Amino acid sequence: MTRALIVVDVQNDFCEGGSLAVAGGAQVAHDVGALLHAWSSKAADAPEWSHAVATKDHHIDPGAHWAPRGTEPDYKESWPVHCKVGTDGEAFHPNLDPQPFDAIFLKGEYEAAYSGFEGKNGDDQDLATWLRAQGVTEVDVCGIATDYCVRATALDAVKSGFAVRLLPDLCAGVAPESTQAALIEMHEAGITV
Repeated sequence: MTRALIVVDVQNDFCEGGSLAVAGGAQVAHDVGALLHAWSSKAADAPEWSHAVATKDHHIDPGAHWAPRGTEPDYKESWPVHCKVGTDGEAFHPNLDPQPFDAIFLKGEYEAAYSGFEGKNGDDQDLATWLRAQGVTEVDVCGIATDYCVRATALDAVKSGFAVRLLPDLCAGVAPESTQAALIEMHEAGITV
């Protein structure tokens, strides 16, 4: 069994001060960054991952995913402009050092994309294909937001045949009710929470 870490969307726009901020996002960035540092320096108490990857919202023109200018987003299907390519909001949060990542998967250039499994790396490989090529059979998932992109990524990991463990202490959710519903849904799908 080979286990990898998937860090979902720990980007400036999803952390405090961003256009679609999630409370606790900066702390998640800090905590994930500290864990990645321990892992990459092979600290004695570090998790035993073979690889660590990240996903990023990477929007150029995602259509109706962004609320039309002058209208309020519904925060279900439409959202404020966020993670626009070429802006600081699309960058990883500064508390998260991206150096340890073996690959970064970009998603949502021209459409809504919640799951990291919709993204591709610089070699045009999707996440499932890349993980399988590395011999990965199990994944740990963390990041932002528990009730949206983390949920979608974890559920797609199960559908893709990986054994999945969610790291809830390294996640931040949008709202308590939707976060709790997402945790239940993930548990019922066979994800270890």
